[in-house]
Amino acid sequence: MLASQYLPILHLHVGCVVASGSLFGARSLLRIADHPLANARPLRILSYVIDTVLLLAAILLTLIVHQYPLKDGWLTAKVLLLVLYILLGTLALKRARTRAGRGAAMLGALLVFGLIIGIARTHDPWLLWLRTPSRAP
Repeated sequence: MLASQYLPILHLHVGCVVASGSLFGARSLLRIADHPLANARPLRILSYVIDTVLLLAAILLTLIVHQYPLKDGWLTAKVLLLVLYILLGTLALKRARTRAGRGAAMLGALLVFGLIIGIARTHDPWLLWLRTPSRAP
């Protein structure tokens, strides 16, 4: 029964990825500019809602496809990078005291975000461009 909902759940998950990344990028830029809207309550709540739906959709997808962190390397890599993304995001939005620190944390978080997306698309924890190309004889 849940398997029949795979595509809608996948689309929800991907939509939340786009929304979450976009909102993080916008809030980070506002934070670098010291704009009070960066950490306004409505934006923080929206971020929590999007990220919660994103995580719930991810959990449902793992149950549908029977691939799990610690069992499947690509999912393990995504979860570990997600923790790093959250730490860098916290620095960018709250903890870093200088503009340079917030900017560096934002760039780092967006780089990690891109790696997570790359791993999700390839199901390869090392990503295709990090592998040594094989040469045909």
